[in-house]
Amino acid sequence: MQERSLRLFSLSLLLLSVAFFSCNSVYTPRPRGYFKIKFPEHKYQVFDQPGYPYRFEYPVYASIAKDSTYFEEQPENPYWVNVDIPQFHGRIYISYIAIGGKSRFKVKDTKGNYVDSIGTNTFDNLIKTSYALTYKHTYKASSIKDSLFRTPNQVEGIYFYIGGNAATANQFLVTDSVKHFMRGALYFDATPNADSLNIVNQFLQADMKHLINSLTWK
Repeated sequence: MQERSLRLFSLSLLLLSVAFFSCNSVYTPRPRGYFKIKFPEHKYQVFDQPGYPYRFEYPVYASIAKDSTYFEEQPENPYWVNVDIPQFHGRIYISYIAIGGKSRFKVKDTKGNYVDSIGTNTFDNLIKTSYALTYKHTYKASSIKDSLFRTPNQVEGIYFYIGGNAATANQFLVTDSVKHFMRGALYFDATPNADSLNIVNQFLQADMKHLINSLTWK
């Protein structure tokens, strides 16, 4: 009987020791990991189609397709293109607008319904519209920074860096303020996640800046 009690006491002491050290041991959570991505070498090819009012260089691992719809709306001219990067499920939307030309706008009528209206593409309105499109991402963005630039080809513009889980982290506009106006925005066919997309955004940001620096008007 005494031996049985001794065994029970020893077992209880062992269980208490295990519980004590389990509760007081240091726990180190595993860091969140992402798939390792193998990036290709940055190399470029020329987009210079007859009739287009611009020329630029884009990655050899990308392809260009004419944009038939822009977020389910018809492009206002035939010079809107998409730079598709299938390896990263990314797409740079390129929209071109002639300053002084005509555009279709959505305006509210007296009943509160949106109807089409034709207006002139003034430089000031195009700048305001570009900022409005960028700041539509405010509800998801943690920050929005704009940076003025001038390229070696004397093309001027603004680059937008959008932080957080916004649908796009990189946008730009370029213009000569007289005739040509272009916007570009990088999107991914994936749920926006700043952590997982950050390294890809940085890689493709270099390609977007090369596109801008190689851009010339015709």
